[in-house]
Amino acid sequence: MPELFVSSTSSLNGSSDMAIGNIIGSNLCNLLLILGLSTIIKPVKFQRETRLIEIPMCLIITIIFAIFCNTSGAISKTEGIVLIILFILFLLYTIIMGKKGEQFDKENNIIEIQTKTKQLSIVKSVALIILGIIGLKIGGDLTVDNAINIARMFKVSEKIISLTILAIGTSLPELVTSVTAAIKGNSDIAIGNIIGSNIFNILLIIGVSAIISTLAYNFTYNIQIGILILAMIVLALFPIIPPKNEMSRFNGMIYLTMYMLYITILFII
Repeated sequence: MPELFVSSTSSLNGSSDMAIGNIIGSNLCNLLLILGLSTIIKPVKFQRETRLIEIPMCLIITIIFAIFCNTSGAISKTEGIVLIILFILFLLYTIIMGKKGEQFDKENNIIEIQTKTKQLSIVKSVALIILGIIGLKIGGDLTVDNAINIARMFKVSEKIISLTILAIGTSLPELVTSVTAAIKGNSDIAIGNIIGSNIFNILLIIGVSAIISTLAYNFTYNIQIGILILAMIVLALFPIIPPKNEMSRFNGMIYLTMYMLYITILFII
C-alpha cells in the first residue's frame, strides 16, 4: 500500500521518475537489504513452491517489466492493463496455492501459526481499513511532495531520491514483517513476504500507475533493473547450492554486500 500511494501520486503529478524509481528501488531494498538482514538473523528455508514456482515467476515478471520499459521508452496504458491482468492471474494462483499449498509442499513441514486475535465487528474493521487508506493517501502525498522539495533543495535528481529515501521508506512494512518472521523462525513468511511484495509492486502498482498516466521511462534505470534481475537470478541459485534449500547467513551477507555495492554505484554513476 505505501508503494501504491507513492507511485500513483507520482504518476498523477507527472513524476514518472519517482513512480518507476520507487518500485525498482523498493524491490531491490526488499531483496538485498531486508531479505539479507532477515537471513543473517536466522537462515531462511525455501519451501518447494517458493523455489519451483514463485522465485521463477518473480524473475519472469521482472524481465517482462524490463522489456516493457525498453520497447518504447515508456510504459503505456495498454501495457499497464496487461500487468493488471497478470496481477489477477497471480491472485488466482495465490488462492489455489492457499488451498492446495500444504499438499504441494508435503516434503517440508508446514508451520502453523496460531495467534490470539481480538474479534472486531465488520463495521469497525471496514472503518479502520478506510481510515488506514486515507492515512496512506495523505502520507503518500506528503512523501512525494517533500521528496521532490528535498531533491530540488540539494540539487539531487528525482531518480536518486526515489531509489533511496522513497524506496527504503515504503519498504519499512516489509522490513518489520520479514525481520519479525525471521526472529520467530517463520522462514516461509520472511521470504514469501518479499517475493509477494515484489510481484505486487510490478504488476499492481506499475500497472495502476501506467493506467493513470503513461509512465515515461528513463533509460538510466537499466543499470538498476539489471542489478534487480541479477539479484533474482542469485536468489534462484541459493536453493540449489550448499546448504541446499536454505538461504544461509553467508548468503545473507552476499545480499547485503550487493546492496552496499548497488548504493555505491548509484551515487558514483
